[in-house]
Amino acid sequence: MVRVRLLGRALLFAAVILLAAHANAQQPPPAAEPAKAPSAAALPTAEPALEPKAIDILQASSRRLAAARSMTFTAVVSYESPSRLGPALVYTTRSQVTLQRPDKLRVIQSGDGPVSEFYYDGKTMVAFAPAENLVAIAAAPPTIDAALEAAYASAAIYFPFADVMVADPYGDIAKDLELAFYIGQSGVVAGTKTDIVAYASHGVFVQMWVGADDKLPRMARAVFRNDPLRLRHQVDFADWKLGGAISAKAFASSSAAKAQRIPFAHPDPKPSSEATLPPAGQPLKTQ
Repeated sequence: MVRVRLLGRALLFAAVILLAAHANAQQPPPAAEPAKAPSAAALPTAEPALEPKAIDILQASSRRLAAARSMTFTAVVSYESPSRLGPALVYTTRSQVTLQRPDKLRVIQSGDGPVSEFYYDGKTMVAFAPAENLVAIAAAPPTIDAALEAAYASAAIYFPFADVMVADPYGDIAKDLELAFYIGQSGVVAGTKTDIVAYASHGVFVQMWVGADDKLPRMARAVFRNDPLRLRHQVDFADWKLGGAISAKAFASSSAAKAQRIPFAHPDPKPSSEATLPPAGQPLKTQ
C-alpha cells in the first residue's frame, strides 16, 4: 500500500540535512493545476464502485500488519521525475525498516543519494546523515502514527511506505475511498502468488499486489490524479519478518548522538517578505 494522504515525490527525510541538491530532488512535487474533469459520457459506468473482493483483500492485509507487534522489511522505492528533455527519469532508494508498536521505529536509507537514518523511540525523533555527520533531533509524540505526522509537518520527513507502519492501514484510506476493484492474480511479482487490486483514495490511484497466502504487500504503484504528467511512484516490499524480538538499542545511534546538531525543520527556507515573484507565465531564474 501507499499512504495516499501524504504520498508525494518526497522520499524519506534526507532533505532535513539541508543538502540543497539532495533536498530539492526529494521534495514533494509542486502543486499542479487540476486536470480538467472528463465529461460525464467519458466516465466509467462499471458497478459496483467498491468491489467486496477488493475490500476483503485490503482489510485482510491491514489486519495482518496491524496485528504484528514488531516487524522488519525492506522497501525499494522508485519514483519518476521529469528530465530537462521532458521524459521522466527514475530515482531509487532502498530502506531497511525496523518497527515495534506502538512507539519505536528505525529507517536506514541508501540509494540514489546520501545514506540517511531515522530513529524514533517514543520520546524523540532523530534524523542523521552519517557522511556529513549532521543530526537533527526533536521531541516526538507517543505513537508511530503521530510521529510520522509530526515529522512530515515540521521537517518534510516522509516515508512512501508509511501506510504499512500505521496502526490501521485500511482505516487510513477507507475514509476517502472512492473506488476499489479486483484485477486478478499474479505469480510473477516477488516470486510468489499475489492478488492484484486497485483503489483510489485521497486523489491517488493505486495498484497493489498482496500475497495471496500471507496477506503482506509485495508491490504498489501510484499515480496522482491531478498530475498532468502522470508520473509513477512504486514501492517493492521484501524480507518481511513479523513478530520477532527486537533490541531496544536498535532505535538509537551512538554516532548520531555525537554528530553536529542542526535544526529539525523544513529544508526549504520561508520566502522573504520582500521577495517578489515574476509575472505569471515567466520562468524563475536559476543558477
